[in-house]
Amino acid sequence: MNKITLIATAAMGIESLVAKEVKDLGYDNIQVDNGKVTFEADVSAICRSNLWLRTADRVKLKVGEFRATTFDELFEKTKALPWGDFIPENGEFPVIGKSVKSKLYSVSDCQAIVKKAVVEKLSQHYKRTTWFEENGPFFRIEIALLKDIATLTIDTSGTGLHKRGYRADQGEAPLKETLAATLVLLTNWNADKPFVDPFCGSGTIPIEAALIGQNIAPGFNREFVSENWDWIGRKSWEKAFQEAEDLAKYDQPLDITGSDIDHRMVEMAKGNAFEAGLGEMIQFKQMQVKDFTTKKEYGVMVGNPPYGERIGEKKAVETMYEQMGKAFAPLDTWSIYILTSHPDFEKLYGRPATKKRKLFNGFIRTDYYQYWGKRPPKN
Repeated sequence: MNKITLIATAAMGIESLVAKEVKDLGYDNIQVDNGKVTFEADVSAICRSNLWLRTADRVKLKVGEFRATTFDELFEKTKALPWGDFIPENGEFPVIGKSVKSKLYSVSDCQAIVKKAVVEKLSQHYKRTTWFEENGPFFRIEIALLKDIATLTIDTSGTGLHKRGYRADQGEAPLKETLAATLVLLTNWNADKPFVDPFCGSGTIPIEAALIGQNIAPGFNREFVSENWDWIGRKSWEKAFQEAEDLAKYDQPLDITGSDIDHRMVEMAKGNAFEAGLGEMIQFKQMQVKDFTTKKEYGVMVGNPPYGERIGEKKAVETMYEQMGKAFAPLDTWSIYILTSHPDFEKLYGRPATKKRKLFNGFIRTDYYQYWGKRPPKN
């Protein structure tokens, strides 16, 4: 198996960031579409992309793509694909599906037809007449129909890539690790600059910043479903994990601080940072945002404050945005990045953003307000 096609799925609005990560891993022939980045690579890319992609939701192996407007067409074209190249005789292969703007709109029927077609193909491949026991490695097949184009994939990640393995505890509305990494990567921060999150919650943004700062692969502390696939091979995974270990910069000093008004969240953040192996790298403290001061210069601040969407919260949140604007006003060398869904944030904060970018926090449409500080003097 020389070349395979992989799809890195992404939240709306950050596809270009995922594409950059894919390119930085050394892969080209990249195609960017809504919610996904498709690229060609060798088999080892399954290991490397799962380990390294910070902003993608999951990595899928593309088995085939074709037009299908009838169930017969879906069955025959699915059956024609090389399923035996990927799924072993004892493989477990459930089928999930979705359909958007397609004639074949019954997802359950499409799932059943794809399952039947794969079974028939594997029966031919393995020369079997009896039912498959499906008690071996796991291969989740997805049939995705969009405007009558059927895309058939196998999930290589298992649990979504946002599950890094370090978050032992979390608050009520935790920020996904992939979005936290996105917020950091969209700034001008590097490991030589101070970094602050004044609304750290369970610590996700500071932890993701530390992983980026020390070039630690985000998937280093977790497992992936495709680690059990024989055709990839244990050696490929071992090589990918060794590469991640070799590229990590554990000696890189970091100046990262997270603070929160709630002392329980601060303790939770400390625990999560230790779980990530970064307990000594990040400082956490209890503090109200209005009390923030620093003598450091040319730092980067990233915050995901409350949005005021709950009944009774709005006025308190608006007051806090005003206080935040006053507290941050003296920080003219700092670049400040704030994510919120509040439409009047700039007015409450006291000044317009240098730039803003639309992002989705789950299903909430938000804006990422960017205030760029002065550039450091050239030596």
